[in-house]
Amino acid sequence: MTRAAAPASPVSVLDLAPVVPVVVLHDAADAVPLARALVAGGLPAIEVTLRTAAALDAIRAVAAEVPGAVVGAGTVLTPGQVSAAVGAGARFLVSPGWTDRLLEAMRAAGVPFLPGVSTASEVLTLLERGVREMKFFPAEAAGGVPYLRSLSAPLPTARFCPTGGIGPGSAPAYLALPNVGCVGGTWMLPADALRDRDWARIEELAREASALRG
Repeated sequence: MTRAAAPASPVSVLDLAPVVPVVVLHDAADAVPLARALVAGGLPAIEVTLRTAAALDAIRAVAAEVPGAVVGAGTVLTPGQVSAAVGAGARFLVSPGWTDRLLEAMRAAGVPFLPGVSTASEVLTLLERGVREMKFFPAEAAGGVPYLRSLSAPLPTARFCPTGGIGPGSAPAYLALPNVGCVGGTWMLPADALRDRDWARIEELAREASALRG
């Protein structure tokens, strides 16, 4: 992921694991056991979306209590959300798209970020601004594997985390592309497992997802 100037550059979030779980939490009390299950299953990079009132508290709890997790904020739409997420402990930021104001706020935040793109022109515009790592969203609806494959030759310096409609059956084809670092998904977080707080099942599904790139 692209980051603002810093004394040391960490391993890219795109390289931490083949899958980034996209988490929507309605109860912040579930954040820590869920994150522990995902980390134990081999998925340390966890995107908590800012779609619920519990999101910032969830990020804060994971950042404080799950040292193996690299927790980030997703569905970041405004500069205010950038500040709030980083203040809560988010270590990376993900947006479904970008504007000039949002891009500058993410760049100034001092943490890695993935602005969302779905067209070659958007990718080229970000490359001109020094951004090399992006979210490709909505992946399946925007052209999926064939589209990303077609971008790899003319835009070889861009790397992507495709997200949107990807499951365990389609993820390997994305991960085989030279310009894909990881994929985002929710399939390791089935609604019934979250409802029942079945952390063991989520850990097993995370383990299967972490093995998708051998």
